[in-house]
Amino acid sequence: MGLKFTIQASGLAIAAALLALVGCDRQRPLPTSLEAIRDGGTLVVLTRNAPTTYFIDRDEQPIGFEHDLVQDFARRLGVEVSFRLVHSIQDIQEELAHGKAHMAAAGLTRLDSRGEQFDFGPGYYEVQQQVVCHRSGAQPRNPGDLVGLSLLVIGGSSYDERLQYLRDTEHPDLTWQTDNSLSTELILQRVWEGEVDCTVADSNIVAINRRYFPELSVRFPLNEPEELVWLLPKGADALRDALHDWYEKANDEALITMVAARYYAHAEIFDYVDIARFVRRIDERLPEYRALFEEAGEAHGFDWRLLAAQAYQESHWNPLARSPTGVRGMMMLTLRTAGELGVENRLDAAQSIDGGARYLANLRDRLPERIEEPDRTWFALAAYNVGMGHLNDARILTEHAGGNPDRWLDVRDVLPKLSQPEYYRHLRFGYARGSEPVQYLQRIRNYEDILTQQLVYRAK
Repeated sequence: MGLKFTIQASGLAIAAALLALVGCDRQRPLPTSLEAIRDGGTLVVLTRNAPTTYFIDRDEQPIGFEHDLVQDFARRLGVEVSFRLVHSIQDIQEELAHGKAHMAAAGLTRLDSRGEQFDFGPGYYEVQQQVVCHRSGAQPRNPGDLVGLSLLVIGGSSYDERLQYLRDTEHPDLTWQTDNSLSTELILQRVWEGEVDCTVADSNIVAINRRYFPELSVRFPLNEPEELVWLLPKGADALRDALHDWYEKANDEALITMVAARYYAHAEIFDYVDIARFVRRIDERLPEYRALFEEAGEAHGFDWRLLAAQAYQESHWNPLARSPTGVRGMMMLTLRTAGELGVENRLDAAQSIDGGARYLANLRDRLPERIEEPDRTWFALAAYNVGMGHLNDARILTEHAGGNPDRWLDVRDVLPKLSQPEYYRHLRFGYARGSEPVQYLQRIRNYEDILTQQLVYRAK
């Protein structure tokens, strides 16, 4: 027994020593020289789990505005990326200051206080702080009106710093609460739930989240527009220079514009009445048809939420919907299309949903194989609305204009020209209301995004 105890004790001592060595190694600051990063093959980046930075999509893949930009920067460096998710802005800054990462890409703005401790990469996106309250609640119109209201922001954030400046220079009675444990998104939710009167958030975060919580209302901007930047440890000069070089090339290639459009373009559409109605109908109408969308999605290779969003855009989930042009049913099929698909009754929800999904899949299959996702699905949706012939006309126009006919963002900008005589007179399929498929796709993406978030919210 004694020998056994001695062996165990020795083993524990050795394990403790090894853990101590590992712990020491983990505390050692990461080298920030460009040569060391390339030799190590990995760029370590701090970020937040949020819809404007980094999140896991429906295919269980990491995506996000910051994620995609960092991945492109790392690709040009010839290294992989290791993202470290940190909840609060304060913790992100502390971890970066202690050398636990090479940089932070977390929707952070350029502040003088941060400049004392960190270096900045180039400004890559412009945002503005906005005061946000519940639609039926407080009605502040300027900073002075915030006095006496319950105001909650993240501690140590740019919002906190701006409020301090306003208090010290113009509004000495201004008070607010801070919480380092909450994200901006969670604070917006608290405003929506009526727990606090107002908060302050960046315009891009507000644009995304007010679609999930439509009663959120922007009252006024709290500052002039400012730039989002990546933070670097002091002295990481070569890494900072590499970032600026990357930014110049990415900007010339319109990469940042395209990535921003991917995540924010559909968020630009905000119709309070429409979104509030949509959120209500998720509870009132969707449960009756959800299984049908799931079955059709499984059968034809689509996420059921995309099909549900498309159906809402088509008919507001009304299986008896009719239009003056003759399209009918949940997926608003024409008589000819329904006949080709074998749909006998367009007003039958099951037949309409399956037929619409099958038609969308057929359109997707007709596209050139070189077109990749998500552009492939977006093109198919546009063709569902305007027709494949008109879509191909737009792709030809795009190529003639020097754009990429296989990229939705390029074709999207050209589609409205299908209604202009100087263009459609020379096209095979002639005139079309080309702006309609652009709006059609934006609304579907908007509905899909809201539906996804609402389902998560209801599951909590």
